[in-house]
Amino acid sequence: MSQVLDTPPPTRSPADDTDLAALAARYGLTVSGARPSVPAYVRQLWARRHFITAFATAKLTAQYSQAKLGQVWQVMTPLLNAAVYYFIFGVLLGTKHGVSNYIAFLVTGVFVWTFTQNSIMAGTRAISGNLGLVRALHFPRATLPISFCLQQLQQLLFSMAALLVILLCAGVPVSLSWLLAIPALVLQFTFNTGVAMIMARLGAKTPDIAQLMPFILRTWMYVSGVMWSIDQLTKGDHLPPVVTLLLETNPSAVYIDLMRFALIDSFHANQLPPHVWAAATGWAVLAGVGGFIYFWKAEETYGRG
Repeated sequence: MSQVLDTPPPTRSPADDTDLAALAARYGLTVSGARPSVPAYVRQLWARRHFITAFATAKLTAQYSQAKLGQVWQVMTPLLNAAVYYFIFGVLLGTKHGVSNYIAFLVTGVFVWTFTQNSIMAGTRAISGNLGLVRALHFPRATLPISFCLQQLQQLLFSMAALLVILLCAGVPVSLSWLLAIPALVLQFTFNTGVAMIMARLGAKTPDIAQLMPFILRTWMYVSGVMWSIDQLTKGDHLPPVVTLLLETNPSAVYIDLMRFALIDSFHANQLPPHVWAAATGWAVLAGVGGFIYFWKAEETYGRG
């Protein structure tokens, strides 16, 4: 009896594993949830483009379904934020001095910043907040952060109608330059989606990041020129050159300035940072491609553990 108990369990040799791998390959078996190549992953996402759009639209519709005013809150929320910022920063702190058409300046900044803020926050919770869906179904996980960013883009476009009305009431004339908002939004959406995918991977591993992000985003907002003019602040030599460079190349500030340049006639090209379109494109490519690759590398880990 003791001899049987003392007998060590049989061990697997590397040859056994090789035989099993060969057997699986022979019958076309693959690892469940294995990460595909980048081209294959892109094709999978493209094949699900209709689901991504439908999912984003459904989330947008359901977002305010419990509120009596419903979708009106899509416009009311940034407008109320703009009203609060106008009173605190424009009136009490006097940031409106030296800024032409401050109401249009502020409202545009708030709407554009809200797009970036909500996209990143939604991306942070894209995996950790949808674990049931991730564990139940097999699909490319990048579908989730992309859908949430598309939802925020749809919300911004819905709100843009109100923004244009405000601009007209503020005395801003209709201009062909408004068409520049289209490439600016495309670049900003690409940037937002890339950052959202980075945060989705980090949030999937450490859900507590979602609790920290509001403080980080609020700090980022204060240095992005939402309520004040970066151009006015950086005039002269009172700031170190590195601080001026960081303020002018801040990606959020770049996209806000581009939208102001496109929509507000009193916001001229000399108020833009140097090479602004190159900076906007660079940030979009860096965040979009880098975020996609960073998220893709952890494809096999989402929903596990």
